[in-house]
Amino acid sequence: MVNLLVAAALAAASPAVAPAAPAAADPAMFVVGDADTTVYIFGTFHALDGQSNWFDNKVRDAFEQSNELVLETLVPEGPAPLARKPLPTSAVAPSASFLATTRMAINAGRSQGMQVDNGADMVLRRVAEEEGKPVSGLETLDAQMAMFVRMPATQAAAPAKGNPMQDLSKAMTDMQAAWKRGDQSVFVQVLSQLEQSSPQTYRMLFTERNERWADWIAARLQTPGTVFVAVGAGHLAGKDSVLVRLAQRGIQSRRVNPPAVLAAAQP
Repeated sequence: MVNLLVAAALAAASPAVAPAAPAAADPAMFVVGDADTTVYIFGTFHALDGQSNWFDNKVRDAFEQSNELVLETLVPEGPAPLARKPLPTSAVAPSASFLATTRMAINAGRSQGMQVDNGADMVLRRVAEEEGKPVSGLETLDAQMAMFVRMPATQAAAPAKGNPMQDLSKAMTDMQAAWKRGDQSVFVQVLSQLEQSSPQTYRMLFTERNERWADWIAARLQTPGTVFVAVGAGHLAGKDSVLVRLAQRGIQSRRVNPPAVLAAAQP
């Protein structure tokens, strides 16, 4: 059985050679704003195969119109920080299984050609830095590490039939395909299953963070300008999404690029 915790974590948080003619993609992007402030909210996928051209048209236009880029966090370049920054001894038991399965998911993605260097977050950051656009994070790396430390221990799963790595690789491929076509329903399903299997982990990874990020966006609307906010696609899906939290604060969002199936249904 696919590890839903890992799938949801990758939908939320963190190079192959691209083909000559990458296929078009249209990942979900939303916008909120008032008379003098615009905030684009883009759902990212943290590791991609580089076989699609998603950074063009409306996404690129919104990015170029923005005065700054805001990511979930600014991860230091170089070796993975989680690998080089030791966890406190007291944190090893509850967090070890989460980090181990996250690495397993990364390896599964790599087997399908997905690389963090191709991830939407990394691409956006590189372009922003090349253009001299300010880049900041909604939370610090230390805050993310502290979250991992508090992550509840997971129950040992029953031995899975078949090949767990193949199952995980398929799940990663399916989620990447859904992201490319702007289909949020896949992430809704993953989040729902995560909440059922591990409510505390769901609350820590999504509910609490979405609340904080919605507060940040609401506060940012008080300052004139245009901002491009990029967070994991899972944070923009489901009943506890950033968009739902903004609506609860009286801030309505609009999808900039509806998926093809929805666009075709519109009069």
